[in-house]
Amino acid sequence: MTGLAEEVIADPVGLVVRLIGNVERHLPAERVRDIVLTVVRARAGRRSLAQALHDDPSLLRTGRPPAPYCVAKLLMALNEAGAQDVALPRCGECGRACGYVGSSKGGRWGCSRCFDKPAVCAGCDEERRVVSRDRHGEPRCANCPDIDGNPLQELTELVTGLDPALNDDMVLAALRRATVRPAGQRRLAWAVVTRPELLTGAGYEAPTPAALRFVDELVKAGATKVVRPACPRCHGVKALSKLLDGQRICRACFAHHAAVPCFGCGAVREPATRDTESRPLCPNCMIRQPENLEECVGCGRRKPVANRLPDGPRCQNCRPRITAECGICGRAALCDMSRATGQPWCDRCQQRWVACSGCGTVAQARSGTWEEPLCAKCTNPDPDFWGRCPVCTTTWQLSTRPCQRCVLDQQVRDLLGGPDGAIRSELAPFHDALTSAERPDVAFAWVSRSKARGFLEHIGRDERPVTHEVLDELPPGKVLAHLRSVLVATGALPPRDERLVALEKWITAAVQARTDHAERRILHGYAVWHHMRRLRRRLGGDHTTRLQDLNVRCHVTAANNFLDWLGGQGLTLRTCTQTDLERWMADPTVSYPDETGHFVRWSVQHRHARDLTYGTVRWTGPLSTIDSEKRWADARRLLNDDTLPTPDRVAGLLLILYAQKIATISQLTVDDVHFDGDTVSITFGTSPVALPAPLATLVRDLVTTRRGKAKIGTPEDAPWLFPGGQPRRPLGDDRIGQRLHKIGIRPKQDRSTALFSLATEVPAAILARMLGVHIKVAVQWQQASAGDWAAYAADVSRRTRST
Repeated sequence: MTGLAEEVIADPVGLVVRLIGNVERHLPAERVRDIVLTVVRARAGRRSLAQALHDDPSLLRTGRPPAPYCVAKLLMALNEAGAQDVALPRCGECGRACGYVGSSKGGRWGCSRCFDKPAVCAGCDEERRVVSRDRHGEPRCANCPDIDGNPLQELTELVTGLDPALNDDMVLAALRRATVRPAGQRRLAWAVVTRPELLTGAGYEAPTPAALRFVDELVKAGATKVVRPACPRCHGVKALSKLLDGQRICRACFAHHAAVPCFGCGAVREPATRDTESRPLCPNCMIRQPENLEECVGCGRRKPVANRLPDGPRCQNCRPRITAECGICGRAALCDMSRATGQPWCDRCQQRWVACSGCGTVAQARSGTWEEPLCAKCTNPDPDFWGRCPVCTTTWQLSTRPCQRCVLDQQVRDLLGGPDGAIRSELAPFHDALTSAERPDVAFAWVSRSKARGFLEHIGRDERPVTHEVLDELPPGKVLAHLRSVLVATGALPPRDERLVALEKWITAAVQARTDHAERRILHGYAVWHHMRRLRRRLGGDHTTRLQDLNVRCHVTAANNFLDWLGGQGLTLRTCTQTDLERWMADPTVSYPDETGHFVRWSVQHRHARDLTYGTVRWTGPLSTIDSEKRWADARRLLNDDTLPTPDRVAGLLLILYAQKIATISQLTVDDVHFDGDTVSITFGTSPVALPAPLATLVRDLVTTRRGKAKIGTPEDAPWLFPGGQPRRPLGDDRIGQRLHKIGIRPKQDRSTALFSLATEVPAAILARMLGVHIKVAVQWQQASAGDWAAYAADVSRRTRST
């Protein structure tokens, strides 16, 4: 990059226009600028052109090579536009001025007569000018055309025989759209006739890109047997624009193949350019090179160019923006002008992903209103209005850069792929879940987080199979927990009870922290052989709930604290007396008294302590106030207030009307809800409960519209009635409790009121079957509510005998 003139770096187009203006007097400067910008579009090409004319301005008058071919293209374009003082390019061999010249190596160009080298004709065996080539690639002169069959007819017969949905005219039309020149059409026909499998998936081995265009045109024409080829490296069906090792691959795989560490920032990416010492630079470092910075006409600082306007280049901060009313959301904010609608739109609306109100597709909003946004296809259904993503060729957009989903795919491949860009088969479902997420912007934001990138790079570099044990070696936290849940949801990992595993690790750490061997053995027996064994027996095949986990932690913490107190007093469980225990009980600062009492009784039972007693308190009824009027007022509010979220209304009504614990509500699945015509019932225990009409309507809506916050790896058939923030996991009972508190529901108090009321109205046996509570719990609540169902049982018994 050094070695260029300062004016060439600062304003190459302006320099070229000025040099041409010194020679050409018949074209205005604005017209010359337009021609220069059209002939050479890239900044590197414009600098090359400017440097060539800066070093030798006589090229504009002589038109003689050697010089970059862009100089010849500029001379041809100027003369075509009506220039009279600028010379036509001259052939480097014969010196003749030509309206068109072809390029050659070494900065030479020339006419076709000089550049077309004679060869021995395959027909007459004489050395003559090559006019065409036959199906074997042999040269032919003008007198010996290839008459061995009609390649176009052979092609139409092959394609129509393969796919009856096409006819001859459709095949020939697709061929003309794929390549215009007759020679190219013949070469394409010969290639396909020789290898028909190019049409059925082997197109990545096509000898010419026109074969891929031909396949695309056939598919667009309605072909059902013709198959677009997949990239042989990533196996994705996308544009195969690069040739590597004789195979046509996608842009992303080629970029991964060509990726090297950037000399500037160290990022492993495909080089955008190289410096004067041939060291690679990524696109970000290239545009930030001092020689590529330009003076912004807005702030006067040398910065990367974001926009080029008639008054000059502007940086990102100074690009033209107006404070206007956004055409989508209606807010007054800094806006850009939308090229799709011509209306201002703010940054928030430019980045917003929505469900299109026109077609229902989840895509970026491009027009409409905040309440009824529209995607690109619904904004303007004309396919010619929009460009396409250069990688996937499916996303409708006006930008020439890859779409967000393709950028995400490249990012994930860089993190998970091997040296050749291939992703291990065990990680393929995980890759598909990330790149096919309904909201690629959310997945991209997650992948861009430093911790997530670190974890993904570790998984990609680790040659061991991905297991829970491998993930356990990584630093714990929310990011790792989410990564693990996505891997489980996509099948890359088997399900595991994470609460139980975390509880086991916590207990192990608590036991190992005790220095006294006897106390360690006692705490291990209490935590592992008593609580953990009971918990596993109760769980069966289910996962641990938050309350179960909390219960074990409280009991183990209480035992640990009591052992610490005994050690501080110079005592052990064996030497502790009832007087010592009562002295501890009299201390108002002690915590977990009930759990400590359980540990003391267990210690006595297992002969770790002697002659100690710690009484228990029998439950005699709810301690909180029973407010039936508030219960029915809350029920009416939840049934009729449409401003509240449907999940919160259903969860609150299940608690208020049916006395369900929030832990039970959290675990409800769609299979627990039954639809029979207009009747909706739900199963809490062993017998389904028919729901009243207003609540039934809300439950129907919830089943239809339920959506969790997990955007990655969430299967369509998630079973939970209240899906949570991690894929394939329900909303936690703690989160449900927080949401109910926000709308004025107090779960513990309101459930007690509901149970108290139901126990006065329903027999204990029926209450247990319908609500899924234990029969002893139902009996205790019946006794606490003073509901006398003995007469009811006797009456039922008499009716049974009479029948």
